[in-house]
Amino acid sequence: MDMDKNIKKSKEPKNNPQVDLTSSQIMPALPMRGLVIFPRMILHFDVGREKSIQALKAAATGDRKIFLAAQKDSSVPEPLFNEIYKTGVIAEVRQILKTPDNTTRVLVEGICKAKAVSFESTEPFIKCEVVPINPRKITLGDSEETALLRMLKNSFKSYSSLAPKMPTELYESIMSEKSLDRLFDLIVFNVYLRVEDKQKLLELTNLKRCIESLIGIMENEISVMELEMEIHEQVRDSIDKNQREYYLREQMRVLSKQLGNSDEPDEECYGYIEEIESLGFEPEVEEKLIKEAEKLMKLSPNSQESGVIRTYLDAVLDMPWKTFTKDKTDLVKAEKQLNKDHYGLKKVKERILELIAVRALQPDIKGQIICLVGPPGVGKTSVGKSIAKSLNKKYARISLGGVRDEAEIRGHRKTYIGAMPGRIINALKQAKSMNPVILLDEIDKLGSDYKGDPSSAMLEVLDMEQNSSFVDHYFEIPVDLSKVLFITTANTTDTIPDPLLDRMEVIELGSYTREEKFHIAKEHLIPKQLEKHGEKASILKITDSAIYSVIDSYTREAGVRRLEQKIAAICRKSAKRLVAGEKKVTVTDSNITEFLGIKKYTPELLEKQDEVGIVNGLAWTSVGGVLMPLEVIVMEGTGKIEITGSLGDVMTESSRIAVSLVRMLAARYGIDPDFYKNKDLHIHAPEGAVPKNGPSAGVTMTSALISALSGIAVRRDVAMTGEITLHGKVLPIGGLKEKTMAAYKAGVKTVVIPKENEPDIEELDDVVKSGLRFVIAEDIKTVLETALVKTNIAPFNADSNPNSNSKNNNNTLNNPVIQDIGEKNDNVSVNVN
Repeated sequence: MDMDKNIKKSKEPKNNPQVDLTSSQIMPALPMRGLVIFPRMILHFDVGREKSIQALKAAATGDRKIFLAAQKDSSVPEPLFNEIYKTGVIAEVRQILKTPDNTTRVLVEGICKAKAVSFESTEPFIKCEVVPINPRKITLGDSEETALLRMLKNSFKSYSSLAPKMPTELYESIMSEKSLDRLFDLIVFNVYLRVEDKQKLLELTNLKRCIESLIGIMENEISVMELEMEIHEQVRDSIDKNQREYYLREQMRVLSKQLGNSDEPDEECYGYIEEIESLGFEPEVEEKLIKEAEKLMKLSPNSQESGVIRTYLDAVLDMPWKTFTKDKTDLVKAEKQLNKDHYGLKKVKERILELIAVRALQPDIKGQIICLVGPPGVGKTSVGKSIAKSLNKKYARISLGGVRDEAEIRGHRKTYIGAMPGRIINALKQAKSMNPVILLDEIDKLGSDYKGDPSSAMLEVLDMEQNSSFVDHYFEIPVDLSKVLFITTANTTDTIPDPLLDRMEVIELGSYTREEKFHIAKEHLIPKQLEKHGEKASILKITDSAIYSVIDSYTREAGVRRLEQKIAAICRKSAKRLVAGEKKVTVTDSNITEFLGIKKYTPELLEKQDEVGIVNGLAWTSVGGVLMPLEVIVMEGTGKIEITGSLGDVMTESSRIAVSLVRMLAARYGIDPDFYKNKDLHIHAPEGAVPKNGPSAGVTMTSALISALSGIAVRRDVAMTGEITLHGKVLPIGGLKEKTMAAYKAGVKTVVIPKENEPDIEELDDVVKSGLRFVIAEDIKTVLETALVKTNIAPFNADSNPNSNSKNNNNTLNNPVIQDIGEKNDNVSVNVN
């Protein structure tokens, strides 16, 4: 700094040095930071810049005259000519001192105003040509001078009453001054004014204008100080109020302790209010929560209601209201993560990558709700976790299986004892984020009873138009769920209400093929179980043949859950051997029974030869597709039809349609047209303990009836699926992927499928498409021509009478059995859809 802003009281200088006021002079110049000097003003300040010190030395060795002018910007270290005010003061250097801390301090006295005309040099100090400014003499009348004197004193008096306290002697000397010129100097020298205002006063040469300008500046400063004082009073009143409240609270606290209550509800209340205000709720929400907090002050800490309010506020404030995670939208890394976590599932991974790509283009997209549908054990839940990892989102899971109470979703009213928020709110707390991935597991198993319908409550949760203001019954304030990525899982969409299903995008996860199971076991399940059981691949080796054997002979499922259990069993048996002393254990197909016992399932095999009345049907079950032979025998009788094998209503109706269709086709295949009167028919689906139902067994029943009644054998390597109409049209079916996989594993060569299912062939596994021949059937003619062994069959539209001498087909049929498709038959149903 160039100065010490310590202005000394002005006094009339003695022996004032004479300055030539008629001609320009060249003298050292010193730019001043934040300070304006006036004529007749004595002050001292510190000098730090080298050029300023050299200018002072040059003045001291000369005539002691120096030109002092203020800088326009005090932060400029080396100001140029245009950065210094041109109007300044010629001053006399009275004294230069060197302080102990090596600082130069100077004492100067202003002589007269002057104006810088030009720079003469800047090195080693600033030297300029200055012209003294002669003040203009203006004669004032006595009344005018008195008025100005009084106005100036009144302004100074008002200023002094608001400004920091001024020494009494100085104040009295100023107020007693009778010379207008001298009064102006005293006030300017001793009040705080901005540099710009002082410079303005310095540049004025007319005393009247100087005084009027000074009065205006002081009046403006007085208004500013009055405003400051008003603000200060308000702050002080607020502080006084807070101190008073603090004093009263302290009294309440002491009284509360005297009464045996150690809690401090007021402090707790203000803590709640402070936290509520910091979260930035909407005004109406903030007001509601603050009212709840203020109730605590009026209640006893031990009262039941205060406990309810405290629990409620804790629950609301525990929510991660301001916590959001940033999505990771790197498709390459996301694809690597998905491939690392899951084998296969090509369509599912493709859809997830599409979702990530959309989020990269539009991060604020809403309403993406995915429903993963598939049989148990195919990895629906783990796919949800992989999506969360791929997007770098927090993850929470809600199990909806068996939920029957609407309050499980929306929460309980907080007026009830033991009330709590719903599962959606708890999932957000668990995820510690307001934009997590929430997996709604088993949404197809939601129930309903007298407590409400949870599936209806889920409509708001999964509706992008409504869930931005989801209201939990416990919270009673809106919660934004629009940024949450909901993923639901289900085994079937049949039990999901249509309005709820309409809000979700369904992605189907089909059964795993044998090869997919092998790779999943080798790349995922075995390393996982080895680590879990404290074993290493170097001491426990499971050969490929052993893995295939476990898949074929110990599991019958669509997913890999049971497969993982069997691998875990192998690890446990191996651990026992290793602890007993064996160095290394190798599991092969030949010794697999030592680890898992006898083989439970034998491969589904075809008949050894073409048989009459036995047709290979295809069925879908919860654990994948199965080959379902259908048997028909014909006996002498009175036209009775016996149906066995735990067939449901739909399949029973299919059998009746098949009988009527066979009557229409009897002539073509040499069947007695009166068979429905004199023959008894027995239709049976083996493995009778397993319930079977669904609309895809019509073609199978028709083919079996025609074979049994005509005596024409059915090709053993043909399987079929499809529903039939009374006019012989073949209707489409579902579950083609699972059914064709079952046919492939059983050794079937040809599969007859409905015409409308032809596009579904593209979605089948490559190994299935290359291993099977698909026959596209639009009506029953194509089915029968493919399935029946060729014989002399009349033209399809022949009018000839049926062969009345057709032999009775009381053939002794083999009794094929549907392979067990679960651990217990009574827990598995066959859906022939």
